[in-house]
Order: sequence, then C-alpha cells, then structure tokens
Amino acid sequence: MKITFLGTGTSQGIPVIGSTHPVCLSNNPKDKRLRVSVLIEWDSYTYVIDCGPDFRQQMLRSNCSKIDGILFTHEHADHTAGLDDIRPFFFRQGDINLYAHERVFGELKKRFDYIFTLEDKYPGAPNVIENIVRNHSFQLKNINVVPIEGLHHKLQVFGYRFRNFAYLTDFKTIEDEELNKLQDLDVLVINALREEEHMSHFSLSESLTIIAKLKPKFAYLTHISSLLGFHDKVQQNLPENVFLAYDELTIQIPD
Repeated sequence: MKITFLGTGTSQGIPVIGSTHPVCLSNNPKDKRLRVSVLIEWDSYTYVIDCGPDFRQQMLRSNCSKIDGILFTHEHADHTAGLDDIRPFFFRQGDINLYAHERVFGELKKRFDYIFTLEDKYPGAPNVIENIVRNHSFQLKNINVVPIEGLHHKLQVFGYRFRNFAYLTDFKTIEDEELNKLQDLDVLVINALREEEHMSHFSLSESLTIIAKLKPKFAYLTHISSLLGFHDKVQQNLPENVFLAYDELTIQIPD
C-alpha cells in the first residue's frame, strides 16, 4: 500500500495569507503545507481521504488521473470545499463514490446542491454515489476499512483504518473503545496542531501521548499549523519512530 500526503496543513494552510510568522516566511518546502488530505493506493485502486480547497492542485501535483472514491472525515470546508473538482474524474470514469457520515452528506447537499440534485440537473455537474459511513467496518474493493470515531470539539469525526495503516485528523477526544481499534499498526497518522492546547485539535503532547499508548511501528503527524514551528527543528525533538509529515511525502506499507 502506498500513502501520499497531499496536504499536511491546518485549515488556513501554510503560509497563512498575509502572515509574517517566521514559519510562513520559511523557504523550506517542508514548511509549505496545503490543506490536509491523503492519497491511498493499493493494487489498481486509488482513494482519497478529504478533498479540501487545494484538491485540484493536489491532484495535478501528484499526477493522479483516477480515483475510485473519496472518504470524508467531516464536513468542514478545509476537508470538503474541493468537491466540484471531481468533475474531470467523472467525465472520464462516470459516477464517483463518496463515503461519509449521513450528517456530512446533509451539509454537502446544501453547499453543492447542483451535484446532488436529481431533477433538471445541469449537464456539466458530476454524478456521485452516496455511501453512508456508520461506526462499523465496510469493504472497499478487497480491503476492510474500519471507521474510528472521535470528537473535533463537539463535532463527530471519522478516522479510518486500512489494514495496518490508520489516519486520524481533526481529533480532540477519542474513547478507549475507539483506541482499541488502533492496536498493532504499522503506521499511524494523527493530527498535532501546535504545542499549546487547543479546544478542537490534539496538541503535540496529546498526540505523542496517544502514540506512546498505541505503540505503532511508525507515526506521522499532520494537520500542522505554523505555530508548531519549523519542520526541521520540530523533527529533531520527536521520538525516533515519530515524524512530521510534509506535503508530497510518500510511504510504503507492507501488505
């Protein structure tokens, strides 16, 4: 299984528009982060988790020409605002599978009503197939996917486990029952916004505490703000099996 980090930044991305924060002014490409998303490939299949406002740029940058579906973690704009840019995939492939909590589909239908309408549909709009995700496993091709439920402040969010890889973003709290689904991982990806505590995101110390508890072989931090610091400097102080993810990083996970 191949994982490509399409974006590793927080909701505003890095650099933040108009910011003079030193990290936003950095020339290190690892300090430049699009909105958070990940591409998952195995066999001949390709799935994306979340499609934020940078989706088009991410698809072009990764040379992605086919997607079998998009999984959504939740409905916030930095995770959904790029939905219109599925059109080139639809024109080549036909209907696009979407996977999300029922509540998320409700929000998408408000923002992208022209995609979901069934009557008098605009001919340039894509067609999608709604797949409701509930808190139990489901099949994507030949892989069993396990949703991981948590809270983003008070909002329910889903992470996803694919075999021995799991992806969590925008989590602030998670119950032990859900943590138990994350045992024996090769790779855990988890959000770590900044060092200071935040009301709706794990801080760096909170993420490291969960990593220490779960003991994955490797962990990667994502959904990073400029306030966490310079990539290279932060990396120097992390445990040896924990890494700051960065845009366009690819990792291979054994079957």
